[in-house]
Amino acid sequence: MSENTINLRKNPSRKECEAIIKKILMTEVLERGTNEHFKTASDFLGYFQSLYPASDSLTKQVQRAVKALEMPKDEKGYFIINKTEAQLNQDKEISFLMKKTNAELVPFEEYETLFLKADGKYKDYLYQLLNESETFADKIITMINSSHGLILFTNNKHQLEILINSLINH
Repeated sequence: MSENTINLRKNPSRKECEAIIKKILMTEVLERGTNEHFKTASDFLGYFQSLYPASDSLTKQVQRAVKALEMPKDEKGYFIINKTEAQLNQDKEISFLMKKTNAELVPFEEYETLFLKADGKYKDYLYQLLNESETFADKIITMINSSHGLILFTNNKHQLEILINSLINH
């Protein structure tokens, strides 16, 4: 055997290429927070050519692997490794609706809770009335209709307790 035969390695399979590409992209995302280097199959070739002899068959194998991975791209054209096209579309829709609804993440620990025990078939109607009430509009941030009553979230527990008790004892 000649020295050239010893140094030449067989090209990786498409599956091996896919695994290597995923690993490269995950490393990129973990180190940098995002992929800012890989847009096309040719962007991966330098890595593969450092391990395997450069050839048309290696290039085609890497291209097949990238195509088989069906990775979506971000708005700048870079591959997104950790999402499918469907997830990306869903995320865009969620983002659109969050902007449309003026969504804001509010720390939950800022709220106090009360449990308004309420039994029977009128509990759902009570929930509806409290939800629509102008009296309670600025006192109840949100509420959850639970199995044995209503869970109320408020900024001022004491004030809400006084108001509710005044209606219960009226």
